[in-house]
Amino acid sequence: MTTLNSLGSAGILPAVFRSVIAAALVIVSASFPLAQTKAQDAPQQAQSSFGTPAPVSLTLKRAIELALQNSKDIQVAKLQTTLADRSAYITKSQFLPNVYAGSGAGYTFGIPETPGGRAPALFSLTYTEQVINEPLRGQGKELQEQARSQRILLEDARSTVISRTAAAYLELVMVRHSLDLLNKEQGSADKILEVTQQREKENLELPVEVTRSQLTKALITQRVLQLEGRQDELEVFLRNQCGLQQETPIEVTPEDLPGEAEQEGANLVAMAMQNNAAIQADISDVRAKQFRLTGEKRGYYPTLELVSTYSLLAKFNNYAEFFQKFERNNFNAGINVQVPIFSAQTRANIALAEVNLRIAEANLANKKQEINAAVRQKTRHLRERDAAKEVARLELQLAQQDVAVLQSQLDEGKVNLREVERARVTENEKWMAYLDANFQRQQAQLDLLQAAGQLDKVWQ
Repeated sequence: MTTLNSLGSAGILPAVFRSVIAAALVIVSASFPLAQTKAQDAPQQAQSSFGTPAPVSLTLKRAIELALQNSKDIQVAKLQTTLADRSAYITKSQFLPNVYAGSGAGYTFGIPETPGGRAPALFSLTYTEQVINEPLRGQGKELQEQARSQRILLEDARSTVISRTAAAYLELVMVRHSLDLLNKEQGSADKILEVTQQREKENLELPVEVTRSQLTKALITQRVLQLEGRQDELEVFLRNQCGLQQETPIEVTPEDLPGEAEQEGANLVAMAMQNNAAIQADISDVRAKQFRLTGEKRGYYPTLELVSTYSLLAKFNNYAEFFQKFERNNFNAGINVQVPIFSAQTRANIALAEVNLRIAEANLANKKQEINAAVRQKTRHLRERDAAKEVARLELQLAQQDVAVLQSQLDEGKVNLREVERARVTENEKWMAYLDANFQRQQAQLDLLQAAGQLDKVWQ
């Protein structure tokens, strides 16, 4: 502004031009603090944008969907399924056209021949295709059935991921609710300790009561630390299962499992026989062994293979000296038939296949008995958990009613604050017992649904 005044007083700038420059300077000076403010605010916005990740709100269904998408166990099971399919195709490929090209050129002295029995050739082309080979076909069907069994195990891996994710989610809900109750319980314990210490100073309480109150507070602190550690473990597990960043906060909501597992035990056993992955895998293994045995028994049948060869021969191998006529281009086509007359190997293969089939059938029978017993046991266990949950609910209701009675008596001056706070501590304990009983029931329901092969269908 000093420069502008000096220029104006000297008469160098016209009056209108001086007014325009003054207005521009006012605008720049007014906008400069705003620019400074924006520059100061920018780092704070960047920090909030690149700091702690935003919380992720998960429902039970969404957590399971993310786990199925990101689970490493499922990815490994898919790779194993692909590996089984590729292994089965190796045997199947022998019944498809196979063409090989190569060369057997080399120096020869005397009769031209190679270690493989074929004549030395500059270029050769070979075609093979199995048409009838029952032992080989039986092996191929066995491998195809094993690949089908691997797909069943993939479904079992999905069921396991669902069960583990749902259990972790439900337990995390219980742990967080319990921590909220313990925080309230800590407040009650502090009030009890304060009243007890005051009454001790007034010689109205023995020191043992103070120690007892301190022990109650210490036990609550210990349980808080234990639950906080369990909460951290469950959060880490869920982040890994759902493919979330390690520092991402997770928000969960109390939920019940969709669907019910309250059916009769006989119905669940029948469903397990049809849908349990372990049983279905053993059934597939029995079929695979039956295919192998059937193929080995047909090893006494003739085998037939289509064959064709083309060879381009060279004169420097001295064919003209040992054969009456030399033909540079040679082509052969036909079939290769083998009729077994006596084959000790076929008999041994049949005996081995029979033993493997008996083992597979025994495993299937044992598995059915195990699943039958497991479903019935898990059904009883679920009913026991139902009863335990009802007991915990009634105990909680009774504790809440005791608090209400003591609160009214406190208002009337019939009891002191310590009695009310002790009742609140008991109420919180019953609350946590009810939450644990509810979670144990949900866990039992998950186990029963998984044993019956219904867990994957619940979230479809």
